[in-house]
Formats: sequence, C-alpha cells, structure tokens
Amino acid sequence: MQSRMQNPAVVLSDAMQPIQQLFKAVHSGGVDPQTLELVHLRVSQINGCSACVDAGAKAARKAGVSDERLATVAAWREAPYFTDEERAALTLAEAATRLADRPDAVSDEVWDTAATYYDEKQLAALVLMIGVTNLFNRLNATTRQIAGAWG
Repeated sequence: MQSRMQNPAVVLSDAMQPIQQLFKAVHSGGVDPQTLELVHLRVSQINGCSACVDAGAKAARKAGVSDERLATVAAWREAPYFTDEERAALTLAEAATRLADRPDAVSDEVWDTAATYYDEKQLAALVLMIGVTNLFNRLNATTRQIAGAWG
C-alpha cells in the first residue's frame, strides 16, 4: 500500500500547529491520559484508520494502558478491564463518531451518563479528543496514510 499524498496537515503546515494546540488543550482538561488514549484508539478503530490505530495503540501503551485493555478495547462492553468512567467515555466516543447511525446520535442518556463521571471541563476535553481524532482519521483514511510511517 502507498499513501496518496502526505497528510494534508503536513502539506499545509499552518494547519498542524492549531491541531497540536487542540491536543495540548485536551490533555489539560483533567481527564486521565489513559482514558483519552482509549477514546482515541476506539474512535480510530470505528473509522478504520490504520495509521491512527497504530499510533493510538503506541500512545496508549506509553500512557500505561495494559496489553489486556489494548487487546479488548474494540470489545470493551464485554471485557472486564474498563472502569465505569471509561465505559461512559467510550460510549460517548462511539455515539459522537457514529452521528449518522441514529436520529439522536448522542442521546441524553449517553450524555447524562458521561456527565455523572466528568465535569464540564473534562467533557469538553473528551468531546475535543473525539472531534480531533475524527479529523485525523478522515485526513489519514482519505489520503491512505500508512500505519507506522509517522515514527
């Protein structure tokens, strides 16, 4: 497999810095870094972005996510390795990524469950992580970025 072009955020260099600033803001939102990495990984799995799944698994491992959790995040509902807080974040991530799957994509139930574990600043961080991950997934999948090519 060969990429069609470099990642567009690399080609238009003025785009990368604001995206990196968003990531920095996300990580200052008070959400456990492991949870953020699990959210990134799960969103990337849903979108089939091999470059982000690869990078996400490496980042999650670096954040301390265990091999059991990495191996089962795609089936987190059936796996015993996730806390209730992480489950709420993963439910939110899936709903916000699959917007077209149902009329009320992110239902009040999904939102309210997440809001029982996360305050407004943390919810903002989660929503931004989901959004930025979806952005990168779309850039990478469209241009066929290669897993592992980004070091």
